[in-house]
Order: sequence, then structure tokens, then C-alpha cells
Amino acid sequence: WFGFHQSDFLCLNVWLCLLSFLGPKMINLYGTVYNPPTHLFTTALQDVPQNFGTNGQLPDPFYLAASLSQNSAQSDSLDTDSTAASLSNINQSNLLNNHSKVGSKGNSALQLSNVFSIPTSAGDFSVTESAIVHRSNEITPPMCSGDGPSLGSGGSAGSSGTTGGGSSGGAPCGSGGSTGGNGLGQHQPIQHTVQFEPPPRPGRGTEGRPIALRANHFEIRMPKGFLHHYDVAISPDKCPRRVNREIIETMVNSMHYQKYFYNQKPVFDGRRNMYTRQPLPISNEKVELEVTLPGEGKDRVFKVAIKHVSEVSLFSLEEALEGRTQRIPNDAVVSLDVIMRHLPSMSYTPVGRSFFQNPDGYENPLGGGREVWFGFHQSVRPSQWRMMLNIDVSATAFYKAQSVIDFMCEVLEIPDKNEQRRPLADSQRVKFTKEIKGLKVEITHCGSMRRKYRVCNVTRRPAQMQSFPLQLETGATVECTVAKYFQERYKISLNYPHLPCLQVGQEQKHTYLPLEVCNMVAGQRCIKKLTDMQTSTMIKATARSAPDREKEINNLVKRANFNADPHLQMFGINVNPRMAEIQGRVIPAPKIQYGGRTKAQASPQQGVWDMRGKQFFSGIEVKVWAIACFAPKRIVREDSLQQFIVQLQKISNDAGMPIVGQPCFCKYATGQDQVEPMFRFLKNKYAGLQLIVVVLPGKTPVYGKRYLPIQNLR
Repeated sequence: WFGFHQSDFLCLNVWLCLLSFLGPKMINLYGTVYNPPTHLFTTALQDVPQNFGTNGQLPDPFYLAASLSQNSAQSDSLDTDSTAASLSNINQSNLLNNHSKVGSKGNSALQLSNVFSIPTSAGDFSVTESAIVHRSNEITPPMCSGDGPSLGSGGSAGSSGTTGGGSSGGAPCGSGGSTGGNGLGQHQPIQHTVQFEPPPRPGRGTEGRPIALRANHFEIRMPKGFLHHYDVAISPDKCPRRVNREIIETMVNSMHYQKYFYNQKPVFDGRRNMYTRQPLPISNEKVELEVTLPGEGKDRVFKVAIKHVSEVSLFSLEEALEGRTQRIPNDAVVSLDVIMRHLPSMSYTPVGRSFFQNPDGYENPLGGGREVWFGFHQSVRPSQWRMMLNIDVSATAFYKAQSVIDFMCEVLEIPDKNEQRRPLADSQRVKFTKEIKGLKVEITHCGSMRRKYRVCNVTRRPAQMQSFPLQLETGATVECTVAKYFQERYKISLNYPHLPCLQVGQEQKHTYLPLEVCNMVAGQRCIKKLTDMQTSTMIKATARSAPDREKEINNLVKRANFNADPHLQMFGINVNPRMAEIQGRVIPAPKIQYGGRTKAQASPQQGVWDMRGKQFFSGIEVKVWAIACFAPKRIVREDSLQQFIVQLQKISNDAGMPIVGQPCFCKYATGQDQVEPMFRFLKNKYAGLQLIVVVLPGKTPVYGKRYLPIQNLR
């Protein structure tokens, strides 16, 4: 890509499309290296014994080695979602952050840190002055508990899978943590019989200068002995995890069931799995209890069946951590993760492996009725000699809690709702329907009873014309408009009768609500794709410097106050509030070799190098090339295009990759539908074509057409 400025008002995005025979010779004329955001930081180098990390080559089940840099970054981590790393100054020691999960399909929780493996007291990092490389065999259990959706859910006799692991949320091994269906619409408890055996560590490495680092991992001091695992079956079984947790919490605190839970504080994963420190006084057969929750209009009654599954031994986990065995007991790791997540799951809004809180007191709007919520990521991980709690900051998009009228105005970019005095155009209605369909709204016209509904559609007709069959007291059925019904039934004269209605519930039941009597339910995560502008706003709102990130993580741990959690106290678990301290090594930076007469060498500084006055080590002469301009002539005049050709040839010649002669083809084109036909024409017309320069007026739909035509040309 080239950026070309003809004048103050002219800025062109130029697309260089190299054909297959150029292969890897795609270049950056300015000689800079992309240095992505990272969460691995270093400043002061501290003296560490020179024989550090050299004692022995024994197989180590908790291999952790990394290479850090003061300049640029790359990553070859064996973990699931690794990103490159760069360096930034902090105080007299250094911070290593963990767990970046940036996006999934649609808009997953934007977690701003990097899955950077497990710190160890005897761990070993390698730090280069120019490039960061980290390698890790992260000891992540095959199944982890969390709040993602479960896989293999039941509901039909054809469903399969009895151990669906759950997916969303960015956990390396799936964050669902609940089981799938058994093919009969029934959930099965997690049977953690699988043991994970990590590969042996090949060595620790010895090159470079030692350096001290800090990681956003916090040591967990575990209890000894056994935990007790119970299967919990709640009927009706179609409740969300939030309701399931409320049911179990009500049951545990009920005076009727103190004989079962006296002096016990069970933890629950929201689906089927409950853990206690001491065994419950129930027989080997399951016990059935009844729990009542207050509902809207009437109470809801649930049946809870509890059955003992197994004892979870913490001795085997201790043996693995101490290196006496290479097999890591998955059931022990999962049970500890459920314990650590129990209270946050009750106090915050869980999304995957992260927890978010309503932004009370601050606003970070994204536009389109969406806003940024900040939270924290949490997971339990085995490391060498100890269990660690990984904490990091995260952010994701939620829908704003506001009136549906205001939501509609934000989506349709209407500055003032009072200016919308006409019915919505079809294009506006389609756009609004696409955004609100599937979301929950609550009514405001029934006093304190704020009943919630899920939107299934938006009506084509406005409220003053939308009718439905109304059954009278006499038994007769008449057609009545929504506006008239609200006037007669609730004495509400609609302020916006010209706007459409929301169709809620089941589509065949014809339940309509005027927009002005509905509010958006708070705490609804946005799973739809963000626009380019929203993505840009999200990145700006979540950007953190290294010191700020360290401070924020420490504040998260301080506010969480894990050691005051009554559930952790019951299980005998203690969390060290200080970040783990680890050691690394600074490896000498590689050199950059230039071409030309001087054959000069350069050392990258801060991940970049200056190509001005220097040439590529091995360039190529471009003789047959073409220009396709998709910008209109009123924006890019012919004389501007000629000046661009001259500048392009000068820059390429100075860099040692001369573009000679005039282009064999230089024409204007319109519309994205002409991209592929033009490329095919150029391929067939001009033999030996080496380079196509595409000029765009901006980031238009044509911008996204850059890959397919090139691939088809090969």
C-alpha cells in the first residue's frame, strides 16, 4: 500500500497487487516493521547469576520459555490465541501480561492482553534487543469451567455427545465448562477422567543477559485432601445459568435445607456441577429438593436433584505440580476454577471467561445504541510447583439501557426523536429490525411490573394502523389498532403513533408493543459485528500503557479481595495479591542487511528502521505494470495520476526496486463489480505482467475485493 497526497484535499489509498511470480517480494518502501500492541514489558535489567537456567535438561511438564525484545516482536507460542509482543517502560521491574482474546465471530469480548503462558519460579525467558519470541506449552486442561454456551445440548433424541465442552469466551480449551446433552435431552455431569500429559521440555536456554519480569499471575495456595463433586439436575431444565445460580443459592440459604448445607458453602458452575469441601449428608441415591423463586405475578417452583458423583483428589494435582508425575488431573483443575469463579459469577455479568459490570458513573458510547463495558478475565492455570490465577482487564460491547425510541434514533442516526414526525421509510425499518431483533425489552406501562419480552420483528405499519384480533367480554372478536387499544385499556395516548410497533414473544401470537412503552433491558451483550467506526472507538477506549495496565490489574485484584471470599475461605484457598516474579534473558538483536553499493547494516530501533537513502538487499526490476484507478476523475485528475506515476518510479528506483517505463494500462474504472473482470482482462492481454497499482478514493467496498481476484489470477 502507498499513501499519496497530491494536495491538502487529495489523499489516495493505493493498492499494490503483485502477481504470483513475484512471490515473497512484497515490500514496505518505508522500511518499517509492524509492531502490534503487546503485554510483555521490560525496563531495568537486573543482575541474575550467570548460571541461571542452566541446571540440567530433565523433562519438565511445565515448559515455559520466552524471548523478549526492546524493539520488535513476533510470537510462535503453542497456545491457542497468541499475539506478538513489544516492550514498554514501567518501574524498576517488569510486567508480563496474559490473555489477549480480541474478537470472535461477531463481537466477542475484547480482552486486551495476551495468552502468554504460565510463569514459574524457576521459569526461563529469553529477551532479545530487537525481536520478542515466546514459546510455551501452556498447561491448560482439556475442559475448563466458564460461562460460555455448552456444546452438544440435548433436546432431541438425535442429539449426541455427553461431554460437550463449551466454547465461547476465548478460553484456550473452551470456556463453557458444562456438559452437552446425552442424546435424550438430558445433561450429564462432568466426569473429569481425562488426564493431560504435557510434552517434556527440551531445555532452558543460556544465551543473553538475565532480566527480572512480573506476570499477571497470582499464586493460589491450595488445600490438601479431597473435594466432593455432585451432579445437580434442575427441572424445568431450560433456565439460563443466571437463574440456575439463583436457584442453588436460594436452596443453600433456605432454613428448610440446613440439615444438608449447615456450615457448608457449595460452589456451582451454573449447569450441572456442584462442589463442597465436606461431604453432604445424603445417601448414595440422589435427593430431590424443591425451591421457590418469586416471579412476575406468581412464584416459580423448581425441583433440584442432587447426586454424589466422585471425590476429587488434590493430592494427585500436588504431585503433578511438584514434578513427581507428568499427568495433570483435569478434575482437580476444573473444580478449583469453579470455586474461584463462583462469587464473581453471582456478582457480575459473565461473558465467556470474563466478568463485566454496569458502567455506573462513566460512559463509553460506541454509537448505534452500543457502549463499552469494562471487566476482567479470570482463569486458573497449573504452573511449575504451584497453581496460578490469571487476571487481566477486558472489554466488550453491550447495548445501552435506554428507551427503545432513543435506541432507534441512535441506530438510524436521527439527531432528535421529536423531529421524526413521519413513518419510517422501508430502508429505515429494515435497518432498525436487523438491530433490535432478538434483543430483550421491558414494558413501562404496567407500573412496577416490568415484564420482559424478546423482540421477534418490527411491524410494517405504524401503531395507529397496526391491528390485531381483540376478544371482547361477550366472546366476540373485533379488529383493533394498537394505538386505540392502549388509549382504551391503559388510558395512554401515544406520542408517536406514526412509528411502528415491536412484535414480541412468538410470532404467531401477534403481541404488539408501541416503541414508546418499551425500554432496552440492561446487560445485553452485543454479539453482532461492530462497524469500522465502532471498532476504532473500542480500540481507543481500551488502549492502555504498560504502567496503567499493571496498575489496573493490581486494582482489580485489590477490589476482588479474594481472601475475603467466604467460599474460598470454606475451601481453604488463599490467593497471593502480588504478581508473580519471573526471570528472563535479553538476547542480542539481529542486524538488517541493505543492498546497493555500501552494503550497509543497521540495527532496528524501537522495532523500525529507516530506508531513506538505502536500497533493498535483493530487488527486482518491474518492466510490465498497470494502473487501475477506481476513484472518479473529479477526485483524481489525469495530471494528478501522472504526477503519482513519476513519484512512484522515483521512490521505487531509490529503494532498489525500479519501476521502469510507462504503465501498459492506465484507465479509470467504476464499481466493485469491475474488479475481477479487469484483472482477468489484464492477465490475458499483457503477458508477463508483474505489478498492478489500484488507486482507491478511500476505504470503499472495492477495498475488500483485493484478495479473490489475485488468487484467481494464479
